[in-house]
Amino acid sequence: MVRGSLIILEGCDKSGKSTQCKKLVEYLNGQNKNAELWRFPERSTEIGKVIDSYISNKCELDDHAVHLLFSANRWEMVDSMTKKLNSGITLIVDRYAFSGVAFTSAKGLDLEWCKTCDKGLPTPDAIFYMDITIDEASSRGDFGGERYEVSDFQKKVQLKFQQLKDSTWKMIDARDTIENIHSTLCAQVVDVMKACEEKPLLHNLWMESISTNGH
Repeated sequence: MVRGSLIILEGCDKSGKSTQCKKLVEYLNGQNKNAELWRFPERSTEIGKVIDSYISNKCELDDHAVHLLFSANRWEMVDSMTKKLNSGITLIVDRYAFSGVAFTSAKGLDLEWCKTCDKGLPTPDAIFYMDITIDEASSRGDFGGERYEVSDFQKKVQLKFQQLKDSTWKMIDARDTIENIHSTLCAQVVDVMKACEEKPLLHNLWMESISTNGH
């Protein structure tokens, strides 16, 4: 069985991730490739409902507790994620553990502790980072509607993303037109899917970097 690919789109709020994820899934399905749109947090679960309440400013929680909830929300989806990928379905994911670490560490919590919570999650086959300045992103749509949509905080988040990214991340100019970005993503994602068809799905996110740092 040819497995599906785990494709992650990351970036700050209003960088265009959700739009591109949706268009990418529509394109792949139109090419007779099995693909599904996923996003984190997954707000439909019991844990996700608590997170949704927090993000919507309906409750207050300790920053450590919130991070653990976000991580737990990813962990509770691992079984379903693994089964779908191994059955040949490609998952296009709007945010993953990288957002979790970037947002929490931007509040001042230890970045390595934040990473430890997601140690061993399924490892992405590709990470696309939607690159845009916060000033440009904040001018889009209904920026400011949720807890984290504050320009000064988003700038801190962006700095944390810069710490997390490595040479494997694929940078996308999110200032380009929607259609140009879509074309770029389609071409690159199809290449990724071909490259990992016969490769096993790994569950070693951050395991090497954490052990190297003694955590």
